[in-house]
Amino acid sequence: MSTPATPGRLPDKAADTTAEQPWPLRLLSMKIGDYVDRMSPVWVEGQLVQVNRRPGSPTVFLTLRDIDAEISMSVTTHVNTLNAMGPAVQPGARVVMQAKPTFWAKQGTLQLDARQIRAVGIGELLARVERLKHLLRSEGVFDASRKRPIPFVPNRIGLICGRNSAAERDVVENVRRRWPKAVFEIRQVAVQGVSTVDEVSGALGELDADPAIDVIVIARGGGSFEDLLPFSNETLVRAVSTARTPVVSAIGHDVDSPLLDFVADVRASTPTDAAKLIVPDLGEQLTLVARLRDTGARALTRRIAHERQRIDLLRSRPVLAHPQTMVASRREEVQRLQERARVRLAHRLERSHDGITHLQGQLRALSPQQTLERGYAVVRQVDGTVVTDVAEVSTDDLLRVTVARGDFAVRPVASS
Repeated sequence: MSTPATPGRLPDKAADTTAEQPWPLRLLSMKIGDYVDRMSPVWVEGQLVQVNRRPGSPTVFLTLRDIDAEISMSVTTHVNTLNAMGPAVQPGARVVMQAKPTFWAKQGTLQLDARQIRAVGIGELLARVERLKHLLRSEGVFDASRKRPIPFVPNRIGLICGRNSAAERDVVENVRRRWPKAVFEIRQVAVQGVSTVDEVSGALGELDADPAIDVIVIARGGGSFEDLLPFSNETLVRAVSTARTPVVSAIGHDVDSPLLDFVADVRASTPTDAAKLIVPDLGEQLTLVARLRDTGARALTRRIAHERQRIDLLRSRPVLAHPQTMVASRREEVQRLQERARVRLAHRLERSHDGITHLQGQLRALSPQQTLERGYAVVRQVDGTVVTDVAEVSTDDLLRVTVARGDFAVRPVASS
């Protein structure tokens, strides 16, 4: 816990300063200098933008700038350290250096005292890009499943390109040559140098936020490997991977392949090729429509002719050529069936009549009346009981005898 400052005594720590007890600027400068002096030498990377050799002086003054941001710092080194690098030390060279930070209290400036300087060669840069490519691929940033299709005819095209660049003219002119009604929203940015990543990413975010933009083209002409390095920057690549709008990469020539090509939804080999990918050719589409119309018309004509031929064939059949023939044949068939039914019914009635006559004869032959007609009689008791045994009657009984032509009463006589 810090000790509060006493009146007339300056605070020991920055956190203890107040409006009533501030540090003098010289004390702040001295404190910063002390802190910086305690720092160890550090390896840093950047781009040399200025090399100032003074005749007869053992000290060389350099200006080192960050690769991806507008930050620069003065560097001093011994002339022998610089000479050891040979001709690689030129303004624009990419280097790494081991330097001790130093703070100049009077000017309030921070600078570096370089102990070792090494040029970053193309091989090292390629290796870094390759390592980043493997990292992004392992994360799925380049997966085909993440890529979005480009609309057949974009309503509005976003274009990110250099200021007054040939790439802009190539894209705009070739797109409008193919599709004259194409509408552009153009953002001119730095496409080379330390501000490229920030400006391209900013323009991408701005266009991506506009719902009217259907596709975004990032275009730049050819250049050296170092010139195209910003388009392999991790920050820019990840910005493209998270964009909601389809992005077309049109960087350099066929042989150039920055990482932007792998993350973009569509890769164009050149800015001119990008125009062929984002809009159809109006002349080709009109020709295609005309050809399809002709093909459709011919197909329809053939179909109509075929159907007409089928109708003519159907109409030529007897049933349609003479419809009454069908009615006449059905009438004749109905008449035949009626006659047949009439004959069969008459025959069936005749057989049934004969059967009934035969049954009447049998019934008549077996009836009690016929038996009586043959001389038989039926003898009954007074109560109507039929006498079937002589033992059932006595001489005193009055019996009723029925014959074929009536009945009469009798009394039995005793047998002798």
